[in-house]
Amino acid sequence: MTARGIRWARPGSRRFFRPFRFLLRGLLFALVALIAWTLFVQSRMIWLPDRPLTPRDAGIVLGAALWQDEPSPALRERLDRAAELYASGTIRKIVVSGGYDYAGARLTEAEGMRNYLMDRGIPENDILLENDATNTYENMLFSRGIMEQNGLSTAVIITHRYHAVRALDIAGFLGFEEPAASPVDSQVLAMFWHRGRETLALAKWQWDKVRLSIGQPPAALPDW
Repeated sequence: MTARGIRWARPGSRRFFRPFRFLLRGLLFALVALIAWTLFVQSRMIWLPDRPLTPRDAGIVLGAALWQDEPSPALRERLDRAAELYASGTIRKIVVSGGYDYAGARLTEAEGMRNYLMDRGIPENDILLENDATNTYENMLFSRGIMEQNGLSTAVIITHRYHAVRALDIAGFLGFEEPAASPVDSQVLAMFWHRGRETLALAKWQWDKVRLSIGQPPAALPDW
């Protein structure tokens, strides 16, 4: 008992350890929640349906890095899928979406993608550029605007499988008409890293949805 009449818990007593038990329970709960979320997201990535597509007005290719003004190997995988869908008549137009990778870049991601597609015989008139996006939410938002300007209603999202889950969720949030994806399985990316990073990005997107729903901008955190 102190001079003020406060009774302190003795070291080793049950009362002394009570705050630590609450802390331990909270940490265990957080760990279980993290494991459950990771398993949920990873299963969605693995089992994302890859159904035959009905014809669509456009394919939206989500941008990635350019290497010396040329699409990186991973971005070429997305563009090759878009070219396949165009050649088969599944899509009539290709929207290439992505702004500048870094200050001082000579081309936007969209411009580099357009050049690659034109080299493979896609007519320039059938390639629509979205030159401003810096993250996946902007990819989808700005591409929707490009589609509206050109009288296009339906789209298939063309990106890697790990990324398509979030892109589809964003498309649904933005009101795309029956959004679909053509997920690409990469032969060049380190999937462990990208799936892990995307697990965090998808968690951030859940928070961003709440903020956007109440009129706030997305959280100022990294997005891919």
